[in-house]
Amino acid sequence: MKKLFILFLINASALVFSQTVNDVSLRDIDVDYVQIIGTGRSLSTKVNVEIDFGQETKSISFKNETNIKDERGRNVKFNSMMDALNFMSANGYVFQFAYTTNDEKDKAVYYILKKNK
Repeated sequence: MKKLFILFLINASALVFSQTVNDVSLRDIDVDYVQIIGTGRSLSTKVNVEIDFGQETKSISFKNETNIKDERGRNVKFNSMMDALNFMSANGYVFQFAYTTNDEKDKAVYYILKKNK
């Protein structure tokens, strides 16, 4: 009986955590569309990814304000924009379209996603 109870507690605790953006569960974000923005990291093959769902941000910021965490509460690092897109798809979002910018100040890939209802 003790083993069954311990197993139940372990499974229940796994359900408490979910993927989050700034401590808001991706499935609980009450918007229809989100934008994921990918920029390259210097000296790395990974990409920096921000998720914009219209959240309020600080007016002065020197670093990425989006804090994406997995179900274990650890920061997520994406290998590529496709990795980020698959992450969002697994959390209920559908790809709509993408565009890029490539000027001196802004080199980024933007994906627009819609929440799958």
